[in-house]
Amino acid sequence: MEDDILTIEEVAKYLRVSERTVYDWAQKGEIPSGKIGTVWRFKKAEIEKWVNDRLSMNRMAPQFSSIQVQNIVSPDRIIFLNHATKRDALLALADNLSNAPQVKNRQELSVELLKREELMSTAIGRGIAIPHVRLSSVTDLVVSVGISQCDIIDFQTLDDQPVRLLFMIAAAYNQHAYYLQTLSYFSTKLKNKDLRSSLLAAKAPAEAYALLIGQDA
Repeated sequence: MEDDILTIEEVAKYLRVSERTVYDWAQKGEIPSGKIGTVWRFKKAEIEKWVNDRLSMNRMAPQFSSIQVQNIVSPDRIIFLNHATKRDALLALADNLSNAPQVKNRQELSVELLKREELMSTAIGRGIAIPHVRLSSVTDLVVSVGISQCDIIDFQTLDDQPVRLLFMIAAAYNQHAYYLQTLSYFSTKLKNKDLRSSLLAAKAPAEAYALLIGQDA
């Protein structure tokens, strides 16, 4: 379908890099792509897999030393969700994230997160989604965590597992490296099946928070 084919501009928006960077990657064969005449085109599913693979293998940002979970997540930004659709779940989590002092424009945050999700699913497999945006109206990187009490089945996951855990990241527009480090950090941390199970079994935000910062609940 035509909707499954992306342009350089669309890929650049999704990855939050310049169109020139995407063009250079395509020229060097570093990103899945193909040429139609003189125009580069990208398959949505291949780009999504490429991003997830790079996150999983820690190639995007291998250094986690600057990631301190307690600096970007707090117990009041961990909420329990009960929405069967990704739109409702994303809006509920964005509403929570908007209460953080780092977020200056509540409406822009919700709109941009939904736009990003329409362009390409932020589900990364294992029942996890990491919706994320960089915005000039955000002053510093901040995260909200959603633990869903029901399966969210319309995230278009690569492994067909419904999403139950959401880690929503909002960063300032100039925090590209830190933003990628945070994405990769959570992607790697959540490979731990015991951690995922414990988060889903948590009864209170404080219990989930203790799990995320590595303390005994």
